Amino acid sequence: MKKQVIALAIAMLAVGVASAEPYDTLAKIKSSGEVTMGVRDSSGALAYTIGDGKYVGFHTEMARRILGDIQKQLGLPALKIKEQLVTSQNRVPLVQNHTVDLECGSTTNNATRQKDVAFASTTFVEEVRIAVKANSGIASIKDLNNKNVVTTTGTTSVQTLRKNERATGVDFKEIMGKDHADSFLLLESGRADAFVMDGQILAGNIAKSKNPADFKIVGEALSVEPIACMLPKEDPAFKKAVDASIARQIKDGSLAKLYDTWFMQAIPPTNTKLNLAASEATKAAWASPNDKPMEDYAKK
Repeated sequence: MKKQVIALAIAMLAVGVASAEPYDTLAKIKSSGEVTMGVRDSSGALAYTIGDGKYVGFHTEMARRILGDIQKQLGLPALKIKEQLVTSQNRVPLVQNHTVDLECGSTTNNATRQKDVAFASTTFVEEVRIAVKANSGIASIKDLNNKNVVTTTGTTSVQTLRKNERATGVDFKEIMGKDHADSFLLLESGRADAFVMDGQILAGNIAKSKNPADFKIVGEALSVEPIACMLPKEDPAFKKAVDASIARQIKDGSLAKLYDTWFMQAIPPTNTKLNLAASEATKAAWASPNDKPMEDYAKK
């Protein structure tokens, strides 16, 4: 934990030097023949690990295809893809200081983050929900009064949780998990009564648990958030290349097939099906690719 804090502090210091400077990621990739992709270890079916240093998921596989298209664009005979594990806490500074060239996990595109990084076209639209023990008696946010509620440090769900607490007048104790797996463990062990997070992350953690029937997702959607790949700011050529690949994957139908693979079919390591069909909001994002932040969704 101490090492993680130190690494984050170093990254934050480096940001002060690197932020807002024009940057040419494509030139760096072409000259070095390598690229660094940010990966996540517990972001549901969007991005997770199956052990032995292997990272998979809808957005992880989509990112590899994006980088394959960029390899072709640059005319490189080979491209070495280095994988850098990032967390909810350090993902933005690591992209900001160019340690990571492209991060495709479960990052919400919002106006605050757009001040520090750029986002590719939205490829998944998420609803923030509540996961509880099936026998808890909790059915919505109004039932969280005097309960212990966990969410993950560094995520937009933290702000969503506090916003809903203020709006509903419900008084609950806020607990922070260091990552999504830790947050779910707090729920699983009974140290938290509810876990507030992206719906597909909740569904993924429940599906991988020892007894999935012991948990359920309840209540109304607390927030609707566009999820997108994150890349360095002030680099329009790189963003254009990433967006072009996403547009290509949408147009030829391969993105929809990839979604089906990870959200409708049995997935490793437990061969569990999430049965989470693409929402109408996600389909709309594919139909009209854009990089609008979550604040634009809240206006609708």
